[in-house]
Amino acid sequence: MRRGVIVAAHPGVEDLAVRAEEMGLHSFWVYDSPMVHGDPFVALSLCARATSRIRLGIGVTSPALRSAPAAASGLASLNALAPGRIICGVGTGNTARRTLGMRPVTAAGLEDFTAALQDLCAGRSTEYREGDRVRDIRFLHTGAHVDTADPIEFVVAALLGPKAAAVAGRRGTGLISFGLLDPTAWHALHDAHRHAARATLHGPDSHTDSRADSYVVTSLHLLDEDEDPHGDPARDATGHLVMSLLAFAADTPAFAEQLGPEEGEAVRRLLDRRGTTSTAPDRYTRLYPNYLGRIAPQDRDLVLPSLMDTLALVGTRDDLLTRITALEQAGVDELLIQPVIDAPTEMAQLAKLLT
Repeated sequence: MRRGVIVAAHPGVEDLAVRAEEMGLHSFWVYDSPMVHGDPFVALSLCARATSRIRLGIGVTSPALRSAPAAASGLASLNALAPGRIICGVGTGNTARRTLGMRPVTAAGLEDFTAALQDLCAGRSTEYREGDRVRDIRFLHTGAHVDTADPIEFVVAALLGPKAAAVAGRRGTGLISFGLLDPTAWHALHDAHRHAARATLHGPDSHTDSRADSYVVTSLHLLDEDEDPHGDPARDATGHLVMSLLAFAADTPAFAEQLGPEEGEAVRRLLDRRGTTSTAPDRYTRLYPNYLGRIAPQDRDLVLPSLMDTLALVGTRDDLLTRITALEQAGVDELLIQPVIDAPTEMAQLAKLLT
């Protein structure tokens, strides 16, 4: 399985990209969450200048964050700096929207946005709408300004539902998911992807890019001999994933109701600890600071073993390889980890594990 890394956009991120390239990792991604992380286009511009081989990804942008022409301009400009090395993840804006106190866009909005980006970034015209006004738009300047000749890889963010996977199938894109380590769930996503692809003109024989790679984002903690798989080091390495799920549950009562008693109690403790409620209109200002950052020691008790085991890869070398092999057999092409403790060391562990 291929290996990659995803981090928050921040000053100096290009140094990590250089290290990742030197280690032989396949891709280097940054998150796109305004008001939480830095700007992904700025970060990847620095990475593009500092590297020569590694693929560079945005995980993920959304029509609720940027208009299609603005996003396409950023992507094609990156492509001019790193021709053929750009990956763009697109999604409904689940995280980025919730950190603003807003709701994600619909699957239909996601599909329209993806189609527009594919057209514009390939140098084609596309339909652009604002209210009742509709116009055909395209890049008016190419050459040194933007690169529409070299391909950009698009992947659609999908969790457990089939709608986003169907969008990916219809648009001929790949898939990316967050903390989804269940091979059965991946089989279901790929089934939805294939079914949608066959039912449209954007299947394997269409003019679109036929690559449909799948990426999963998680964290990795290789246990030392006799180390507790749920001890403090493992909780620190994986806690950002667990806390992201708890924050989503705290922000989404309908989802919280589906959790088990222990997980539901953790959500209640998180709300109490942050001084808010699941219905407070400003709860997003309390739940999302330091989102996907290293957790504070006082929050380790919220990092439940059941959620660690579900969302992250923690175990001995043999344990990890067994789980990764199962994901590969389920059609996952690349494992992306988010390091939060010591990025170079965690990246080196990943590189060594999958060498």
